[in-house]
Amino acid sequence: MSWQIPTEIEKDFKSGKATYRTFQTGVGGQSILPVPANSYVVIFGYDFSPAGGGFKNLESQLGLPDGGPRAILNSTFIRWFETQQIAFYTGNDFYPFIHHVDLKTTVLPSRITNNVPVDGTFNNVTIDQVFEEIDSTPIARQVYITSSNDVTITVGLILDSDVATQNLIPVTNRTPQGLTYGGAPQVVATQTDFGPVITPQQFMQPSPKDYADFAFGLLPANADGQAFATPDSARGLLSPSAYLALLGDVFRDAAAANYFLCLHYALYTETIPEQRG
Repeated sequence: MSWQIPTEIEKDFKSGKATYRTFQTGVGGQSILPVPANSYVVIFGYDFSPAGGGFKNLESQLGLPDGGPRAILNSTFIRWFETQQIAFYTGNDFYPFIHHVDLKTTVLPSRITNNVPVDGTFNNVTIDQVFEEIDSTPIARQVYITSSNDVTITVGLILDSDVATQNLIPVTNRTPQGLTYGGAPQVVATQTDFGPVITPQQFMQPSPKDYADFAFGLLPANADGQAFATPDSARGLLSPSAYLALLGDVFRDAAAANYFLCLHYALYTETIPEQRG
């Protein structure tokens, strides 16, 4: 487990000043944690069981005649589940968390196809077959999110991120040579678009702050210094249940294939003290 009850909050539990609560959601990508009037919550951890469990994807890959190494992207059927985002919106602040989800593969005995013509000759070609499945072991994370408002929780799958621009990073007072990529002869991503093609969330690097210092041109309209996806059924954040429905009702309705998220939080029946923030 990668989270624990913060010491001061644990003291509040023991003294009766706060009450320990859990909030479990799942399946659909949108939920709201209600916060009573004249109260506030402190979310200090969560357990996330990612979507995509409970089934295997069979993929056949054509082997190279010489058996050499190769890199092949996983099928989109399974790749949708390999990057999943959880985000919390309190009405005042936004907290996104992106998780890469492990993939387990089982390699089946290779099949050999005969009489495949190559340059007028006939050779054997190997076809590798693998079963791919998502490792849906719960992911635990420590957080510290305080809110007197209802907390909006958004969960979704991310398939693509579009590296829109690449640049050499100049030497500035924040990107010194030798310690950073400032002045290095490497072209790196400086704008990556997540979400709808027309209005993507434009993740800017090194920073949107003082963007002119890097001489990359005008700052885009939807620029942000954080990497997170916004909803879109093709390239952005996609509700897990919506994608499972595309695979078929049997996948959408399988409990093992859906995500579940359990929040751990403290409920205080008072207004937020100034020192809490």
